[in-house]
Amino acid sequence: MRTYLVVVDDSPESSLALRFAARRAARTGAGVMVLAVIEPQDFLAFSGAQATIEAEAREHAEKLVADAAEAVAQEGNVSSQVMVKSGKPAEVVRELLNGDYDITALVLGTTASGAPGPLVAHFTGHDAGTLPCPVMIVPGGIDVARLDAVS
Repeated sequence: MRTYLVVVDDSPESSLALRFAARRAARTGAGVMVLAVIEPQDFLAFSGAQATIEAEAREHAEKLVADAAEAVAQEGNVSSQVMVKSGKPAEVVRELLNGDYDITALVLGTTASGAPGPLVAHFTGHDAGTLPCPVMIVPGGIDVARLDAVS
């Protein structure tokens, strides 16, 4: 099954990208893969504290993907896969894109103003021509009605 890959976090642009992907999937008979990435910590705490920090990060990521899957389901007859992976976000996404998944497109949202965000910058930069699928960019400042009209 063709699949749109969306990386979710707490940002408004992530919600817009998810909405776009879910609506496109509903219209094209595709599915949505929802990914949350747990980034490595910059510091190490005592082992007990570190384990608590990592458990809280995983719990938060699992809630993000569960909420996102629910939002995808509300768009109609759209199937979704959810994944929580640990690592550097760009590396995790690249691994999925090069894996055995039938990913139709990587859907990312940009911030409403300023720098586009690290994943957008990474996947539309130097190595953009080497990707196995298109990257769809959803502008963070787009009006929801306009987003719905184009998706």
